[in-house]
Amino acid sequence: MNNYKIHFILLSALVLLIACKNEKEMAVVNQSVMYSKKEVKEPIAAKKENIMTIHGKERNDPYYWMRLSDEQKNAATPDSSTQEVLDYLNAENDYTSSLLKHTEGFQKKLFDEIVGRIKQTDMTVPFKKNGYMYATKYEEGKEYPIYARHKGSMDASEEVMLNGNDLSEGFDYYNIGGRSVSPDNKLLAYGEDTLSRRIYELKFKDLESGKLLNDVIPGTTGSAVWANDNRTVFYTLKDEETLRSYKIMKHIIGTDVSSDVEMFTETDETFYSGVYKTKSEKYIVIYSGHTLTNEYHVLDADAPDGDFTLFETRDLTGKHEFGISHFEDKWYIRTNLNAPNFKLMETSVNSTSKENWKEVIPHRKDVLLEGMDIFSDYLVLSERENGLTQLRVRPNGNEEHYIDFPKGAYLCYTSTNPEFNTDVLRIGYQSMTTPNTIYDYNMKTQEKELLKQQEVVGDFNSEDYASERVFVTARDGAKVPVSIVYAKTTKLDGNAPCLLYAYGSYGSSMDPYFSSTRLTLLNRGFVFAIAHIRGGMEMGKHWYEDGKLLKKKNTFTDFVDCGEYLKKEGYAKENGLFAAGGSAGGLLMGAVVNMRPDLWAGVMAAVPFVDVVTTMLDETIPLTTFEWDEWGNPKNEEYYDYMLSYSPYDNVEAKNYPPLLVTTGLFDSQVQYWEPAKWVAKLRDKKTDDNPLLLHCNMSTGHGGASGRFERHKETALEYAFLLDLAGVAEEEIKG
Repeated sequence: MNNYKIHFILLSALVLLIACKNEKEMAVVNQSVMYSKKEVKEPIAAKKENIMTIHGKERNDPYYWMRLSDEQKNAATPDSSTQEVLDYLNAENDYTSSLLKHTEGFQKKLFDEIVGRIKQTDMTVPFKKNGYMYATKYEEGKEYPIYARHKGSMDASEEVMLNGNDLSEGFDYYNIGGRSVSPDNKLLAYGEDTLSRRIYELKFKDLESGKLLNDVIPGTTGSAVWANDNRTVFYTLKDEETLRSYKIMKHIIGTDVSSDVEMFTETDETFYSGVYKTKSEKYIVIYSGHTLTNEYHVLDADAPDGDFTLFETRDLTGKHEFGISHFEDKWYIRTNLNAPNFKLMETSVNSTSKENWKEVIPHRKDVLLEGMDIFSDYLVLSERENGLTQLRVRPNGNEEHYIDFPKGAYLCYTSTNPEFNTDVLRIGYQSMTTPNTIYDYNMKTQEKELLKQQEVVGDFNSEDYASERVFVTARDGAKVPVSIVYAKTTKLDGNAPCLLYAYGSYGSSMDPYFSSTRLTLLNRGFVFAIAHIRGGMEMGKHWYEDGKLLKKKNTFTDFVDCGEYLKKEGYAKENGLFAAGGSAGGLLMGAVVNMRPDLWAGVMAAVPFVDVVTTMLDETIPLTTFEWDEWGNPKNEEYYDYMLSYSPYDNVEAKNYPPLLVTTGLFDSQVQYWEPAKWVAKLRDKKTDDNPLLLHCNMSTGHGGASGRFERHKETALEYAFLLDLAGVAEEEIKG
């Protein structure tokens, strides 16, 4: 699964987390909301002076004491400092529960409504690989997926490879990582995470006997790659402290893990590494890279005892990104070498260095080449133009064409396509009003066959909703796309509440996707908007470059400008514009409430990255070193000063703030829980209003929240109840 698809999945889950209310000087939206600091005592965190000095400049972090190590969090008996932190987090949770107690019945109703739209007994569209049909199933009332296969066709008897419901018993959190079947179809490798730290134990199962093998490998990324001998696997280890994936190992099934052979170690702490197998099944590929540079080593999958060879030397100036795909006697290379929006090159398998590359698809200034799928007679290019995705089919020797999709704001993508010798391309399509839809597309006849559309249980009709795509002129003249959806019964006359969502980092594009959960808001009169702000790559590579490093503030001002546009044009009422974002999008929330606290009726910041300077200075924290290309290295004074000028935690002031609901997880490995906890503590100490400031810390999960299919929506219901209560939407005010 490529990074684009992973990010899409991850962001589809993230959008379930939403926003809040209004600031003291604004008109009260809902007179029935009874938040009162006098009735419930808010937690007040102790301040302990902690002076940090760099570049001759002092900075006090009085809540630094909230930081716990993994050992402290997992200790059977907490020490005194651990207990102090846990007591504070539990007090915040109790405070949040108390202030939202009047919504408990509403939360239950919302949870039932959200889960009620999900088809509980369901199955993904099967795909064929190596003689088997593979599918993921869900059973009514069960939280976890069942991974199954059928030999030859779906008419054959079912083989259950893994049942997540059985395997999860006894764990508060459970997640199955990458799954890979050996070339002879007899063995399964898979990862298992029971802590939500994204560190997996690699396990192996005999699919003929159903028994687990004795081979168990801890500390991995959760996936393994099979050589063609059916007994050799390659896997990636993570650093125990930083969680950086950095070492590629080789394991022989049936041997002791202690005898595993180290194949590659990435010594540059700003790089991460991993391993995969080409679609052709011919090569094992080790990749190493960071935000701006890649490097690859390849090995014949028929000769796992051989040595990996370098494909092309990494660019030490940090300006060459590329990816490689194999077909027959050639490698295809997607590269940004003298091509900011990427171009496609090819080279012989016997001469892979860049001086031998030949152009296949030239660079285009206004079209971003995002990816490619290779078939025996076709190349399929995933592109992005003017902010929208499109699929371009290039047959061998014939005229190329684009796959036709309905106009407007939409998302299309190539799905699972493991086979080379076929005219059929598996694709997906969705829009803000159309559920995810899977087609088989005949690249020869240009005909689509509908295989499955995500079912929304109940009286859902896509014709009841409308979607728009507008461009907002930012303060510096940039044209920012905004995707908008609402029920057709909602009048755009300046009297509707509106939720504005965005991400805006890492070059990750936020597409106009469908969400059945979002219907809970739309059916109650909300307008929902996605701002495709700079920092993503919706408008091409320059869109990313203009929203990172020393241009990061463009991300924040774009969001503010989009919010002002929505109010001006009647999509949001004057005191009813809400905002939401998570992770790096949570940093966005922290920045915009500091910049324009008066603009928002309420803000939801999910797992927010808000203590930018402290984290980027600490190389022991997971993800820090290879994120310097995104934010800058604060050991450089110029980057330090710039980060400090927008870091949400460092810029909290004595002023009025809008209502805030902040969520985190104690075991979050991406954004450590102490960032939002410290931010909330400082806000509570500084802010001058009486608006609710709530922190919800899930004490058993990490960055992605609860692992169950339905369990995660309990937090969604809590967040929606807070948002709807602030917006003054009564329980009975729902369409249908």
